[in-house]
Amino acid sequence: MEKLVWYEAHQRITAAIVREKQLKEWKRAWKERLIREMNPEWKDLAAEGRIG
Repeated sequence: MEKLVWYEAHQRITAAIVREKQLKEWKRAWKERLIREMNPEWKDLAAEGRIG
């Protein structure tokens, strides 16, 4: 099962693409820290209606 545990909003699609490419280069530990800062319990944000 997949969950949405983190997201970022951007004003422009080009900024979102640049950020996505940047994050793909990050180490897993860095990504996990980013998630914990926003969502320490790793809740499914989509199921909670926190996006959209």
